[in-house]
Amino acid sequence: MRSSSWVSLNWTILKLPSTRNRSGRSSSSSAAAGVAPATVDDWSQGVPLPYLRELCDYWATEYDWRPTEAWLNSAPQFRTEIDGLGIHLLHVRSRHDDALPLVMTHGWPGSVLEFRKVVGPLTDPTAHGGDAADAFHVVVPSLPGYGFSDRPARTGWGVERIAGAWAALMDRLGYDRYGAQGSDWGTTVTTLLGQREPDRVVGIHLMPPLAPPDPATFDSLTDAERSALNSLRDADEWGSGYSGQQSTRPQTVGYGLVDSPAMLCAWIVEKFWSWTDHDGSLDAAVTRDELLDNLMLYWLPATGASAARLYWESIRQVNEWISGSAGQTVDVPAGCSVFPKELQRPSRRWAQRRFTDIRYWNEPPRGGHFAALEQPDLFIDEVRAFFRLVR
Repeated sequence: MRSSSWVSLNWTILKLPSTRNRSGRSSSSSAAAGVAPATVDDWSQGVPLPYLRELCDYWATEYDWRPTEAWLNSAPQFRTEIDGLGIHLLHVRSRHDDALPLVMTHGWPGSVLEFRKVVGPLTDPTAHGGDAADAFHVVVPSLPGYGFSDRPARTGWGVERIAGAWAALMDRLGYDRYGAQGSDWGTTVTTLLGQREPDRVVGIHLMPPLAPPDPATFDSLTDAERSALNSLRDADEWGSGYSGQQSTRPQTVGYGLVDSPAMLCAWIVEKFWSWTDHDGSLDAAVTRDELLDNLMLYWLPATGASAARLYWESIRQVNEWISGSAGQTVDVPAGCSVFPKELQRPSRRWAQRRFTDIRYWNEPPRGGHFAALEQPDLFIDEVRAFFRLVR
């Protein structure tokens, strides 16, 4: 699948050195030294100072980027230009010829590294105790402005344009028939891709589907629906500040995200704390190294500001699908996995107003917003279970 238009990436200089460059080592712990501690003993005002100091100190003195660099260098990586923008992607073909192509899309504050634990089992199921009939050719692009994709220099790179770019990408790879999977921004990009290419996309797997509460059900709400409504209200009041800033003034907050490793660390890690399924210890859901590996794909290429700008481009439309109107129906076959600590947890009867052909619906017992990273085995089970129905 390689040609002169593709460039295989091989990074050999991404070691975390001392001094103030793209390492985070120079002042990552000292940058927080002058900040007064919170006036509460929990995370309700943000990342606690002792936690941030400890994590940044670990980042500066013990963390080793090399294993992740080696994993990236061992994977088939490419860059290609689509609609004037360089797009980075992993393209891991299965050894099983009849594997189904699958494009998987991450969101914010994630990266292609969310899928590190699942690429192997998805592409080579027989090597991981699975069935060859469940094999996929996996395509994992970095969103525009994220990771090692280019940073857009002009407005207009919203979710609709990204979905169009993914359609062009899959066409360029020679895939006439494929599945799509996504979470966070990836949920919307995947949905729009299914709407755009219904004759080519065999099905979309969403974590979760974005669909607003149905007022017609408010007199007969289930306990799960009440909990979902309460979560939406709580997130709107206490958890949406990051979105408000990134959707209105991403450039302002972007200076801190690109210039200060402590700022970037706090801004992103707070969301991992809030959005993962843990019992009070973040390590129970995501290890320190996994947090920092993901963080490095914002710090090294300096994408804190460019990633935030996707909110400026598209969050208003997404918010409408979450809590406003269902909008245009989605008629391509859909599989829906609603993890218990997910941000949005629509019920099936709410979702089916927008998604007219739900073939698979499940609510796994564990996991949060970063399911492929938190619960890779459950994630793999969910993806396989849905696509068995539409292959």
